[in-house]
Amino acid sequence: MLRARAATPERFARNRLQSHVRARIHSRTCYLSSMRTTIEFDADTAKAVQRLRREQGLGVSEAVNELIRRGMLRPEPRRPFRQKTYRLGIMIDVANVADALEVLEDTQHR
Repeated sequence: MLRARAATPERFARNRLQSHVRARIHSRTCYLSSMRTTIEFDADTAKAVQRLRREQGLGVSEAVNELIRRGMLRPEPRRPFRQKTYRLGIMIDVANVADALEVLEDTQHR
């Protein structure tokens, strides 16, 4: 059996205040979460967004956010280090430094 409570002025005012506070909180949340802006994508980025949406079933905003996160986390690719070498025209055994220096000095004086 349901019992109806008597609506007193104090109770009415309290319920109205609670309802008003809930509405203000909800409106702030909606405003912050539904802020929109227009972004124009280049052809290559639009394809990346569409591909991700298709693969993972995401919305446009989710796909754009995911691609931005990936870009922020991915380090820039580095070219592998490659030592440049040059032919000197002479063969030197560098096991003995003194002999190597002597050979180099002799070739410079010629």
